[in-house]
Amino acid sequence: MTYREMTREQLIKEREGVNAKYEELKAMGLKLDMSRGKPNTEQLDISMEMIDTLSRSHKLVGEQGVDCRNYGVLDGIIEAKRLLSAMIECPVENIIIYGNSSLNVMYDTVARSMTHGVMGSTPWAKLDKVKFLCPVPGYDRHFAITEFFGIEMINIPMTNAGPDMDMVEELVSNDAAVKGIWCVPKYSNPSGITYSDETVRRFARLKPAAEDFRIYWDNAYCIHHLYEDRQDHILEILEECAKAGNPDMVFKFCSTSKVTFPGSGIAAISASKANLEFIKKQMTVQTIGHDKLNQLRHARFFGSFEGMLEHMKKHAAIIRPKFEAVLGTLDKELGELDIAAWTKPNGGYFISFDTIDGCAKKVVSLCKDAGVIMTAAGATYPYGKDPHDSNIRIAPTYPSTEELKQACEIFVTCVKLATIDKLLETA
Repeated sequence: MTYREMTREQLIKEREGVNAKYEELKAMGLKLDMSRGKPNTEQLDISMEMIDTLSRSHKLVGEQGVDCRNYGVLDGIIEAKRLLSAMIECPVENIIIYGNSSLNVMYDTVARSMTHGVMGSTPWAKLDKVKFLCPVPGYDRHFAITEFFGIEMINIPMTNAGPDMDMVEELVSNDAAVKGIWCVPKYSNPSGITYSDETVRRFARLKPAAEDFRIYWDNAYCIHHLYEDRQDHILEILEECAKAGNPDMVFKFCSTSKVTFPGSGIAAISASKANLEFIKKQMTVQTIGHDKLNQLRHARFFGSFEGMLEHMKKHAAIIRPKFEAVLGTLDKELGELDIAAWTKPNGGYFISFDTIDGCAKKVVSLCKDAGVIMTAAGATYPYGKDPHDSNIRIAPTYPSTEELKQACEIFVTCVKLATIDKLLETA
């Protein structure tokens, strides 16, 4: 029998048992953290050989004769370009290698647009209104950037094929204040959804009212598969935009933050030649060049893109059992109760979980009281405001397997308790 089918008396009796279980778990005094999608120590360990890739005895001059210890090479050494262009699926000439963080690149890209516009357009800071479209649930750090700059954010519902493109097309084509859209197109954060071919083509065929409209295509999880035999594939957006006569409409981002060492990886932006020339003119003021030794370290550690893909199989072997453990617990404990829904991704770092309306904050609060820290309810929406108070992002990667089992037990118990209390309000 599902919770929705129970009478008030049955719900009250069920609550007694669930609450007893909750108090038992709470008394264990656990301190578990599932709040961020961080690699665990075992994942970090598989990249440790990269530390020894460069030493004083190694030749630190790149293929093009560049001494990687010195100034120069604004847009990255060819070895790093070749590696990340394969990762992000773009020609070598359409990429700039940055420092350690793609989030920093995205922040810089918005900041440049605010102060200097986009390829000759009016700086956004001089406009009365600037708007961004935000597929939801989505990535909280994307939303934090646009909120920081005072940009108005508009929710775009996600479907199983990607953002609601009818809504995107209408807003982009009719409102010149709409300057961009955040996208995590492959294994989306947090849903794990990959955009369909038709969705990508509709993005490429957009007819923006604003000449400086750009698609912010954050390919954070482009090679983060969980299964060798169940991998999502996505059309390459730069190529599709060029075919549609919109070659300048997209900024594409990536990094090795969850490939090697978060905080010590390399990041990149890929775009049209015209976009990159505009960006490089401003970069010449900002920097003489990013860390070429780290670029060289990554290139020599992997050897080739094929080496990077082999490396990612090691990551998958570590985190796949964790995803399966979480999904198995959700199926076993909640699958027949008709009180929640969740995604079952083929890659990425998250599981998107939806309670019945009005329960997410209560679930997260109950978890915290029982010693499990989750991502804040509402974080997957602009301004931290989930209109349904239903979405919770589950991040299985960081805890140990034993900790994850304990956290899942607490989580499903909290979902049951919060749901029963909500249903009793109207029963």
